[in-house]
Order: sequence, then C-alpha cells, then structure tokens
Amino acid sequence: MAFREMTVYQIYPKSFQDSDGDGFGDLRGIIQRLPYLEELGVTMIWLSPVYPSPQNDNGYDVSDYRAIDPRFGTMADFEDLVQEADRRGMGVMMDMVFNHTSTDHEWFQKALAGDATYQDYYILRQAKADGSLPTNWQSKFGGPAWEPFGDSGLYYLHLYDVSQADLDWHNPAVRKECQAICNFWLDKGVRGFRFDVLNVIGKDPVLVDGPGDGGSQEKALYTDTPRVHDWVRQLNQASFGQRTDTVTVGEMSSTSVAEGVKYTNPDRDELNMIFNFHHLKVDYPEGEKWALADFDFLSLKKILDDWQRGMSDGGGWNALFLSNHDQPRQLSRFGDPENYPYESATMLAQTIHLMRGTPYIFQGEELGMTNANFQAIEDYQDVETHNAYRSLLEAGKSQAEALAIVQEKSRDNARTPMQWEAGGQAGFTTGTPWLAVNDNADQVNAQSALSQRIFAYYQDLIQLRQHDPVISQGDYEGLFLDHPQVMAYRRRYKDQEVLVLSNFYAAPVSLDLTATDFQPDADKIMGNGPLDKLSDQVNLAPYETVAFRYQKKN
Repeated sequence: MAFREMTVYQIYPKSFQDSDGDGFGDLRGIIQRLPYLEELGVTMIWLSPVYPSPQNDNGYDVSDYRAIDPRFGTMADFEDLVQEADRRGMGVMMDMVFNHTSTDHEWFQKALAGDATYQDYYILRQAKADGSLPTNWQSKFGGPAWEPFGDSGLYYLHLYDVSQADLDWHNPAVRKECQAICNFWLDKGVRGFRFDVLNVIGKDPVLVDGPGDGGSQEKALYTDTPRVHDWVRQLNQASFGQRTDTVTVGEMSSTSVAEGVKYTNPDRDELNMIFNFHHLKVDYPEGEKWALADFDFLSLKKILDDWQRGMSDGGGWNALFLSNHDQPRQLSRFGDPENYPYESATMLAQTIHLMRGTPYIFQGEELGMTNANFQAIEDYQDVETHNAYRSLLEAGKSQAEALAIVQEKSRDNARTPMQWEAGGQAGFTTGTPWLAVNDNADQVNAQSALSQRIFAYYQDLIQLRQHDPVISQGDYEGLFLDHPQVMAYRRRYKDQEVLVLSNFYAAPVSLDLTATDFQPDADKIMGNGPLDKLSDQVNLAPYETVAFRYQKKN
C-alpha cells in the first residue's frame, strides 16, 4: 500500500506490552498484540528505539545500532515480529537516531581512548582563548551544549542530553555508517524509517556563538542548512531509495514549510513525509513550553492551514498527528476527557485524519487515553521533566506550581503503560511497571465500552483513507479560518468533494454555509453527532465533527 493511503501506528515499546513480568514492554509483547493492531486496520507500525541503550533518554541514546536491547528481547524476537506483522499486512518502521549516539557507544568510547579515526566521528572543539566553552549554545534539555571530552582538554557537542554526543556528518565515514545501518535493517525486512531530529545534522564546520538563549536565532545556526538536503539525498540513494516499498518520515525540529517541501517533494529523492511541531506549540505562552496556558485555537488553525496549503502547493507531504511519545495526550490537551471523552476524542481524530497527509496514531489515543496526572515529581521518569522541574523551582515557582506545570507538559504523559483492561496494572504487566499506570485505567481501556466506541471510530477513519481517493489524494482548502470555534476544510479530487466541520468546544455552535458552495444532496460519511444533512445553516453539538461528500456541479 502506498504511503498516502496508510495510517501509521506508533508503538512506544517500553510501555506497550510486557510479556515476561519485568515491568518493561518488549518485542514478544508487541507480537502478542498484533491481532489488536490488525483489527484496528493500520498498515505500518513504528517502533520507538529498541536498540541497546543506557536509557538516559528512553532509548534515543543509542549504544549499538545493529542490535536489540536485551530488555526488549533478542534479534530473533525482532525477526519474528517483522515476519508476523508482514503476515498480517503490516510493515515495521524503525526509529533511526542519527544526529547523536550514546556516550556508551563503541565509537565514542574508542574516541575517548584516543582513536583519532573515531574522534573524527564527533564534533570536538577546543575552548575559546579565554577558557570559556567553544560556543554559548544551549542544550535542548537545558544547560550548556558542551561537555569536557575526557581529560583531552577538548569539548564535545551535545544538542540534547549530556550522554548524547552529536555526530559529525561532515565526515564521509559517518554518512557511510548511517547508510550501512539502514541497509542492515532493510535486509531484516524493515519497511520504514522514522529519522529522529534529522534536520539538525548539518552544523557548519566553523561553529559560532548565538544569543545563548537556545532560541530561534541560535537554532538557525544548525537547523535546515543546505547540506542537510545533500546528505539526506545521499542516504536515500545509498539505502531506502533503492526499495520502492519503503516509507520514510523525518522529524524536523523548528523547520519551515519551504524546507518541508524540499524534504518531501518526490522529485528531490529525499523523504516521503515529515513531522513538524509548530501546531503543538500553540499552548506555549510567549514560546515557553514549561508554562500553563489554554491552547490558541486560531493559531492552531492557521498553522495547520499554512502547512496543508504550502505542502500541497509545493508537492510535499505532511505527517499528520497531535500526539507522540514526546507530547502530552491530545485528548487532555485539546479535548474534554471529563465531560465529552467520546466526542472530543473522535473530533480530534477526524479533524487530523481527513487532512492531506499520512496520519499517525500514538498508542492509546485510539482508546481515549489521557495525561498521567501523577501527584509527585518522583513518579516521573523523564530526564527533560526533572530538568524542567528543577529550573522552575530555581525560577521561584513553588513545588505545587512546578508540579502543576509538569502534570500538563511532561513527556511521561504519553509514556504511561498501555491500558488493555481493568485492574492488574491494566494488563500491561504482571510485575511492577517501569512507569506507573494511569489511575483511570479501570474506565479507559481496550475492553471498556467507551474505549471500544472510540476504537471503532478510528477503524472507520483508517478504512476511509484506504478506500477513498478524495481523502488520500485530494486537494485541501481551508474554510472559516477566522471562526473562533469551528475548524472547517474541504478536500477535492476530480469531481468529488468532502466537507469536514469540527467544533473544538463544549458550546454548541451554528454555522452559516451559504458561502461554501455545498450541495444539499451531500451524503454524510463520518460523524460523531446528530448532524446528518447539509443546509444553509447547520448546528454542531459540543465537540461534534462531521464529514459530507458531494459531487461538484459545474
């Protein structure tokens, strides 16, 4: 199946299913749950990293790219997973972390031991003449982006955690290593790659100071540089581009529509699609993640519309999502899980799934899973969360204020164990889970009536994309962009149109459609509420979403 008809399901393996009672999800657990994913109807499963790792950043600190971490199982388990998934009509997408390695990686350890070949694999610099750090860059996880390189007098760059040393892609040997790693997994039967923070690999040979605040001006020094496109194209041509059935997606930090088009226009031989995150910063007051604010609905609409139109106009392709392993749960963030769990969960799903692009489901969103709401900072495991909590306290926040922010913003909100059933650690493990199960698991789980209704709605959305070219291939047009409550758009393919209307709030709303050139004989194809016919004036119930199809008349 082509990537435009696909829906991809992201698995966070640590939290999906534990098969051996050690509290840590594993590959045999994923195999156990393949019938569930087959029933859902997805055609690609993306695994967050399962490589050996000290787990300082939950596996995104890779210490061996060609092995399976024993906590997840064996290479034989992985091969079984690929085979069993393929038998059920699903491909496996691996997560490639090529901006940095763990400092435990053999390459880094050899570099530390003085091997000049491997020292050239990393970005090592001397201090400035005054003894200060090579640049004033800030790590995205807080603090300086430089750390002493053993006792050599040099420093190594780490844009992320101190245990994640940035690779030097200017070195052709590094690029060849990454190409060979992709081919290793392709030979194992992998059919997709998700590339972690790929657009920051292109640092300049000479690094210079920025504002020192980790902001947009500083990020521009190492983000989306022209050489990134050259290197991605090389990666394509030396590995996955040689196989027509491979699906690729790049995680692009702080990118632009113009760059997104370059990465994904098929004429450029780079990637199939990209993730961008601008729409998930609409609840960052003045750009600050670790602060509380309602999401800005008009900004959300504008950003999504800009990317839909811009990528379409340039021949690019979006990855569509509101949730992943690094984001709070979409239902808690943009919906109302207390009063309208079914309505807001299905509204958010339909709004995203019927856009132009390939939708991604993060495990549990199809059940209506919510934020963790842990009551103590000790319950959180995420390194970024603990760094932010300390920074909030240092900035003068009380413990209660800092915890309230963490409860809304922590990446661990997405990482609580999958909720399969009521009781007994939600069916995730027979042991003690590595991260506590959400306390609403008895109400929200794969066997509950509420979750099954949401699940069924996701099934229908997935099937609609697979069989309806208006959804998988059609153009996009945004409507009512200034409306304070409704997100609306139209998809068009040949003479067929689909109109999508979504009420993002609990208040009912009336909408005047006279200017939309709709057809009164339109057929309702999807909806979670009572509206079943189009007219000049339509009424949407709280969190109602609806899609109508009609033939465009000349």
